[in-house]
Amino acid sequence: MKRSIAIVGTGRMGSALARALLQAGHRTTVWNRTIQKAEPLAALGATVALSLLEAVSTAEIIIVNISDYRATAAILHNHAIASAVRGKLIVELTSGTPQGARAAAKWCVEHGASYLDGAIMATPDFIGTDAGTILVSGPVQAFKANEGVFRALGGNVQHVGDEPGRANALDSALLALMWGALFGTLHAIAVCRAEEIELGDLAQQRTATAPVVEGLVADLVKRANAGRFASDDETLSSISAHYGSFQHLLELMEARDIDRAVVQGYDAIFQRAIAAGQLHEDFAALSQFLGAPA
Repeated sequence: MKRSIAIVGTGRMGSALARALLQAGHRTTVWNRTIQKAEPLAALGATVALSLLEAVSTAEIIIVNISDYRATAAILHNHAIASAVRGKLIVELTSGTPQGARAAAKWCVEHGASYLDGAIMATPDFIGTDAGTILVSGPVQAFKANEGVFRALGGNVQHVGDEPGRANALDSALLALMWGALFGTLHAIAVCRAEEIELGDLAQQRTATAPVVEGLVADLVKRANAGRFASDDETLSSISAHYGSFQHLLELMEARDIDRAVVQGYDAIFQRAIAAGQLHEDFAALSQFLGAPA
């Protein structure tokens, strides 16, 4: 049986969520603080609620996709809404932190609602497609009972754990990977421009060396997971080998007046490892110097 669903927030992503649910045949009510942003969905079969209370009162599942958890708390955390959501499922698909997800889950439990937290790992055009990826955390029973709803939103929806902050934690970890690659690319562009190298040549060589980089990343994750930080016969690269090349990059950037704010952060991590006597250990040993040990 199709669920009745309320979408709270009809920006680009919220509207994409609503369209996917409507296409899958779910009774969908939408609400947005600026009602004009919700009205185009009426032509597709959505009911446009005039108030948030109306939206949550008519739905079994409330999907929230607004700016952040503070904004969610500002509109949900009042007596009327708290009474209306009792016995229902709230799915928070707003970007945020693991701590924010845990606080939201606590409020829902205290007011008799179920709670799932999700991180959308896609742009709006992927919503409703087989490639749409959403990470969901919270009670697995709530996820399984409503799996059809999540499958309407994307073919690659994954339940990643019962702990409500897990989805956002993984989101932050994956974004760290992305930003590492993007900022690394910015540095590469700056070096090429300073040395008058065509960016087409950079693109060609990046493709050629991508398998090596991917192998190093996979090995780093595997070794960090196993706590194998000492250099051994399977070590692909040591801290010392990387640090020698890294010094060349620093010298080039200084000579060419390229901004070093990000790479100075890398240097600080190298220096902590070297001070701890780990210069000749596997590169994975650096994972010990970015936070509390596993």
